[in-house]
Amino acid sequence: MHRLTALLASMIFLAGTAGCTNRTAAVDRLMQKYDGDVPGASLLILKDGKPLVRRGYGLANLEQHEKASPATNYRLASVTKQFTAAAILLLAQDGRLKLDDSIRHWLPSLPANTDKVTLRELLSHTGGLIDYEDLIPAGTTEQLNDNDVLRMLSATPKSYFTPGSAYRYSNSGYVLLGLVVEQASGESLPAFLQQRIFRPLHMDHTLLYVRGSPEVSHRAYGYSEENGAWKRTDQDVTSATRGDGGIYSSIDDMAKWDAALYDDRLLSDASRKVAFSPHAKVTGEPYEASYGSGWRITGDTLWHSGESIGFRNVIVRWPRQHLTVILLSNRNDPEPYRTALSIAEPFLH
Repeated sequence: MHRLTALLASMIFLAGTAGCTNRTAAVDRLMQKYDGDVPGASLLILKDGKPLVRRGYGLANLEQHEKASPATNYRLASVTKQFTAAAILLLAQDGRLKLDDSIRHWLPSLPANTDKVTLRELLSHTGGLIDYEDLIPAGTTEQLNDNDVLRMLSATPKSYFTPGSAYRYSNSGYVLLGLVVEQASGESLPAFLQQRIFRPLHMDHTLLYVRGSPEVSHRAYGYSEENGAWKRTDQDVTSATRGDGGIYSSIDDMAKWDAALYDDRLLSDASRKVAFSPHAKVTGEPYEASYGSGWRITGDTLWHSGESIGFRNVIVRWPRQHLTVILLSNRNDPEPYRTALSIAEPFLH
């Protein structure tokens, strides 16, 4: 009888091992385009808080032939927005601001037509602000900073629609939210994120990068494919703005962020509800989704992508199944959202 029990246990173990091996092989096939002497990616699959797959593919730095690894830090681009949103929600928890405050209350140089634009609307891309990218003078070669964006928006007394009446994805809104964090906290945005989010969660290698301040360790550089060859395209004129896309992080640090979103160690239950509840239907994007505060919502998933010159990233969470896929890459193609969904498929059953 004992021998039969042991045999059955052994068969179950072997079947589980084979299943795990098959799933890992399927993941590697989906990630094949990132592997080899090309700009690469780091991939993390978390189930019940444990890493099922945690590895790098390809190169973080072509010139130095540095391999991508779980410790490689990528420019998160718009994945940054969930941290900017969390900073605003933390300040609301502290009583330092209210989500229904007018943006102009905090940034009075903005034109009178922004009087009725609230922080809550900027969090959900329903403020109607003009895209700062469309206001950049032709021939600009110097990188813009947040104050440049504020200056351009302050000189633009028009908007796309009445606040709260429609959705339009807005980097402008998140740059301004980053400036509000500074006004309400009395700290610089990098310092506030460090003190209130990164340090408490032991995201020890994550930072909001500002040129001339601490450098990024284990840094991935961005590349774009041009005429069949990879060319370094790490920065452009919009790469120095902060609240909309300036954070660098690794899959290892992002695992700590993911864990904190399941409980109230950082954000209260009420704040997480603001972040994860649908406030607007996403339009003008190739996705079926609603938007919360720094998060897109599709079916059972909470997710956000990030794209900037030379980087394509995504985090997709299935909170009910306690599954998360994080794919960070230092290349302009492919867009990783659908790859992440395909990677998750076998782990959802």
